[in-house]
Amino acid sequence: MFFIAAFIFATLEALALWKQWLKLEYVAKPAVMAILFLWLWTTTGLDGASLWFGLGILLSLAGDVLLMISLDRLFLAGLIVFLLAHLAYLVGFNIPIPEISAWGFFLAIMVGLGGVRVIRRIIAPLGTSGHNRMRIPIMVYGAVISLMLLSAMIKMTDFAWSVDAAALVSVGAFLFYVSDIILAWNKFVSPIQYGRIYNIGAYHLGQITLIAGVVAQYGN
Repeated sequence: MFFIAAFIFATLEALALWKQWLKLEYVAKPAVMAILFLWLWTTTGLDGASLWFGLGILLSLAGDVLLMISLDRLFLAGLIVFLLAHLAYLVGFNIPIPEISAWGFFLAIMVGLGGVRVIRRIIAPLGTSGHNRMRIPIMVYGAVISLMLLSAMIKMTDFAWSVDAAALVSVGAFLFYVSDIILAWNKFVSPIQYGRIYNIGAYHLGQITLIAGVVAQYGN
């Protein structure tokens, strides 16, 4: 029920962006994360690692509201709140701390190299576009979201996680990662046609899938 409700409101949010229906956006966008929090809370009790994912959801909800109010004026504030959300997810994925493995080492190299290339492209035009003060925040944010993605994907070889749950959080974290790339690229590098819709679509699908995985792992 919660999964379907979250997906419905995510679809309504995409429609609101496409049609520029602000009133619908003000309802649909925060509703997605609110539903995901209720889903996690009622199925896990927010015990143990799931508490950190619950905190990540609430911080994401706060970030959603800030960026919904003003994507330009409150962008830095939203970035900071989402940075904290990723840190909360990062802690959740690393309770307990996973063992070092060849798979984890390989993933770290791949995610690291890919992240560096993308971040370099995003920060390259900042000086000429008047956003030079965003250079360090974007670099820090990029490092943290890359670590979050890596931590989620390492669950694929964590025997404490079920295969289904590990696959869901890996896909969800990757979509979340992609959504942030689309947002930053659209804002700082080059406008993307329907970029905001792609950004929000990937973001909501990522959050829904990630929390579905956490529920599958820790749900009662």
